[in-house]
Amino acid sequence: MTNSALKVLIVEDNVAISKNIATFFEQKNLQLDFAYDGLQATSLALENFYDVVVLDVAMPKMDGLAVCQQLREKSQRHIPIIMLTARDTLDDKLKGFAQGADDYLTKPFALEELYVRVIALAQRHSLHKPKVLSLGTAQQRLSLDISTKQVIRAGHKIHLQPIPFSILHILMEAHPRAVTRSELCERIWGDDQTSSDALRSHLYQLRKALDKPFQQPLIKTLHGIGFSLDL
Repeated sequence: MTNSALKVLIVEDNVAISKNIATFFEQKNLQLDFAYDGLQATSLALENFYDVVVLDVAMPKMDGLAVCQQLREKSQRHIPIIMLTARDTLDDKLKGFAQGADDYLTKPFALEELYVRVIALAQRHSLHKPKVLSLGTAQQRLSLDISTKQVIRAGHKIHLQPIPFSILHILMEAHPRAVTRSELCERIWGDDQTSSDALRSHLYQLRKALDKPFQQPLIKTLHGIGFSLDL
């Protein structure tokens, strides 16, 4: 897992702290999004893919503990969360872990330590991801083996080229959430510029391989939103 492939959501209402984190993390080639209140953070984390969320506890509109609880209840995947707080008592830390936080860092903190913890948490979570993804009922089962690169739909083996395989992997991991065009491009090509025609071409290849010889197409285009699996 390269740093440039990691996408991190920074949830911090203190603009100065947020800017300091941004400057340091961008030098390390991390992809960053920012939220400045709890409601915005919850919306972004549920609608987009992040490898790690750095979540401040003291936030306007909804505090970090409530945000963490919402993400654990509503997200279809485990989102790695590091909580930031000026509260350093054991009771405060236990409350954070009780809501589902993966790590805890008290303010003031060294940017290097936060960075190391983000990388470690992302890598640890990656190691514990399931190696085989499986969706759908028994008769319409779609499975994807990350190790062998094998895809099976309703008992039929499907051969996919690397990029169509990556697109399907992303869609299956996100299901039932829709994935935007920009998210697909970011996760496949990173900072490398690519045209919408390239993504369209790979999606066409994926659809052609995945839906033949089945009557029901699996990939839905949600106009103005992105793509999702119809399972």
